[in-house]
Amino acid sequence: MRNSSRLKAIWIDLPMIVMKFGGTSVKDAGAMERVIEIVKTRAARRPVVVASAMVGVTDALIRCAEEAHAGRESEALKHLDSLTARHLVVTEEFIMEPSRRQYLHDTIKRHFQEIRTLLKGLAILGELTPRSLDAVVSYGERLSTLILAEAMRARELNAQWVDARQLIVTDDQFTRANPLMELSEKRAEEILIPLLEEQKIPVTQGFIGATQDGRTTTLGRGGSDYSAAILGALLEAEEIEIWTDVDGVMTADPRVVPEARTIGELSYAEAAELAYFGAKVLHPKTVLPAVERGIPLCILNTFAPEGSGTRIVEQARNNLMGVKAITAIKGLSLVTVEGRGMLGVPGVAAKVFTAVAHEGVNVLMISQSSSEQSICFVVEAASAGRALRALHQAFELELARRNIDRIHAQDDVAIVAVVGAGMRGTPGIGAKVFGALGKSNINVISVAQGSSEHNLSLVVRKEDADEAVRQIHREFKLGESESA
Repeated sequence: MRNSSRLKAIWIDLPMIVMKFGGTSVKDAGAMERVIEIVKTRAARRPVVVASAMVGVTDALIRCAEEAHAGRESEALKHLDSLTARHLVVTEEFIMEPSRRQYLHDTIKRHFQEIRTLLKGLAILGELTPRSLDAVVSYGERLSTLILAEAMRARELNAQWVDARQLIVTDDQFTRANPLMELSEKRAEEILIPLLEEQKIPVTQGFIGATQDGRTTTLGRGGSDYSAAILGALLEAEEIEIWTDVDGVMTADPRVVPEARTIGELSYAEAAELAYFGAKVLHPKTVLPAVERGIPLCILNTFAPEGSGTRIVEQARNNLMGVKAITAIKGLSLVTVEGRGMLGVPGVAAKVFTAVAHEGVNVLMISQSSSEQSICFVVEAASAGRALRALHQAFELELARRNIDRIHAQDDVAIVAVVGAGMRGTPGIGAKVFGALGKSNINVISVAQGSSEHNLSLVVRKEDADEAVRQIHREFKLGESESA
């Protein structure tokens, strides 16, 4: 927990929450209007608002940078002009008072002129470094929050725009920076606490930060959620709300399972398992600062704010069936190392994973036969070739001696993950899973279960993945109302 006696003294009777709004939540004037109405309902809880760039803007800025880097400066500037117009239109629709609208117009145009200068520099140098990419893409969040903060003030909310680069101090791993928590904590105390004491609503950016010497960085995939969790941890928030365009974490992908429903409560461990195995509501990294401080996270829908969403806590209620959700990852390959000469030979697994690690290949799942004659693991399909080359090189001698018979990959597979903390110690889970798949003649290629028993992972053919999810979902009656 935090050591600051000043913060403790202030915070004893001062509850606060962090509210993060994603790109679809701030995509246009109408969406921002909904955000403001939601923030008004939380005003008494002293919110800190964290917002993403308007949906599609970050990707568009990346495309501009890549076009400029490739020497297509005119194309890059044409895309930039479209982005400029989009932001000005939102301001035109949203800000009524002429002087404030003119101020925002001028500020937006100035920011886009800065981006234009950066793109021209990329075109001249013909070089796109992670540092320069961060500088370009950071403008998406800076622009959306400028508009949102101004609109909140126009609607009688005491909002204050805050530059996240003054709050979140990071290392210099550009495009995937890590926060320096002690330094960021000091900044949060110096900047945010006085605003909250004055009953102002800080509005800041997700995704971006800065090094100690002020160079702009970004936090990588899931960065806006991560920013919210960092600030929540630094300020010891009572809750972190993640507002998006879905009703919460669901029992399965509703596009695959129409009867899928929102899960009322998940544990941190369950949420991390689901995120790792393909659920896109939260990035696993996002959970970490909240876990360390025991802060609940709530996933809520900006477009249906009356819903209860999903609450993620340290210890969640278990349902009667033990299983909470089914998810799947496609586009994978199963790599297998097999041979009778592996039996009883120490260090084979270490050599396998050292070889693939040197290639920077991410392993999603591991399974080994009890006879020790084979070991298999799942990787993204795009990485399979590199993994195979690395293994053939590492085991060149063993292959020549026939201690290892074959190293090969099976493409077009998927992982289906069955997740739920209540699976631990509940007999018959595996039987129900395999029974459900057997009814549809779905072959299971490989199986893995962690010692925590929060997750049972199955490898199936890609074309069987959706049906596998549907059958397991039905077997555990996950579409029915939740029961404790």
